[in-house]
Amino acid sequence: MISTWNPPAPDGDMAGEELLVAFDRGRDLRLLICPAWFDEANKLRRFTLEVMRRLDRAGVDCLLPDLPGCNESLAPLERQTLEGWRAAMTAAAEALRATHVLAIRAGALVAPPALPGWHYAAQSGPKLLRGMIRARTIAAREAGLAETSEALMAEGRAQGLTLGGWTIGPAMFAALEMAEPALAPGQSDLAQSAIGGPGLWLRAEPGEDAAQADRLAGRIVQSLAGAPA
Repeated sequence: MISTWNPPAPDGDMAGEELLVAFDRGRDLRLLICPAWFDEANKLRRFTLEVMRRLDRAGVDCLLPDLPGCNESLAPLERQTLEGWRAAMTAAAEALRATHVLAIRAGALVAPPALPGWHYAAQSGPKLLRGMIRARTIAAREAGLAETSEALMAEGRAQGLTLGGWTIGPAMFAALEMAEPALAPGQSDLAQSAIGGPGLWLRAEPGEDAAQADRLAGRIVQSLAGAPA
């Protein structure tokens, strides 16, 4: 279940290994998971694995690669770029022989366009930054510090910014300010309203919801069988 994969380095050589969580039985249907990012990755990790378990039982291989700079990665997060992450996910799709993609929240910003699949509750770069900056200003105010969104945005563009313990470099920060998820041919939206209940990323702490995991996995299985998701 726990394996590794090798993302491409910026110079074209192979970079260090990254972790891979996989339900891989060599089946024809192979689903690449582009996970949520930063704090939402923590809140949705259990949910993501529960969806993968359900899809595994339904006959779908599921492949969840770590992006460089995330989780146990030795690559510095502050050096990562949006284009680099897109290239990494495309490389993962090829290396893992993925046939479809499920992009979760901001993961939709790096979903390989060559794969059919789904964007679940896709999140744009600007909304991602606004939420993280709002959380930082609230924490600063509670600590008696004076920080403004405008000043933090300017700092992020100039030298990068640490938000919620995640150090985002200036290149990534600038790219996120303009990044919007785009559906490629064969990809479709799965809104939270289609799953039911509030999104788990809205909770204060990581959690899970078996009913939501059932419905999301069921929608994907239904779509793979030829019915509308």
